Amino acid sequence: MTPDVAAVMASAGTHVPAVSADTYAQILQFYARHMQLLDAGEAEEWAQGFTEDGVFAQNVKPEPWKGRSHIATSMRRGVDRLAGRNVQRRHWFSMVVATPESAGAGEEEAVRTQYYAVVFETPHGGKASVYLSTTGEDVLVRRAGRWLIKHRDINHDGS
Repeated sequence: MTPDVAAVMASAGTHVPAVSADTYAQILQFYARHMQLLDAGEAEEWAQGFTEDGVFAQNVKPEPWKGRSHIATSMRRGVDRLAGRNVQRRHWFSMVVATPESAGAGEEEAVRTQYYAVVFETPHGGKASVYLSTTGEDVLVRRAGRWLIKHRDINHDGS
């Protein structure tokens, strides 16, 4: 368990600052659209959900992907590998906790989210199975009315 997730769990039952219901709904809509793009193989469009200087880190990768262009290129390779294996993946985000963060220059709002993500994998003509389970933590910023990921940290369970 990551220290941040542990802190959230330890604070269960105590007051944790929350975002507005409208902001929370916007974030859930953002995540739904964002992950549906990835599941559709639209790596470049999916990467548009990151800031230009965004970071995508995973505990199973030696180095984080830095910058929207690098994120798009790296994810394109992964999407193409999946297409070559003829499998479909579906990302499922749940248990999203959203807390306000201090907004930086040019940002209308900033939010830290923590969530669980399960990835299902289905081979063509086959049966769906759980591919992996993770926790995630994002720093989201709203610029020009649009939510973007400034930093994403994914921790694969069992790693």
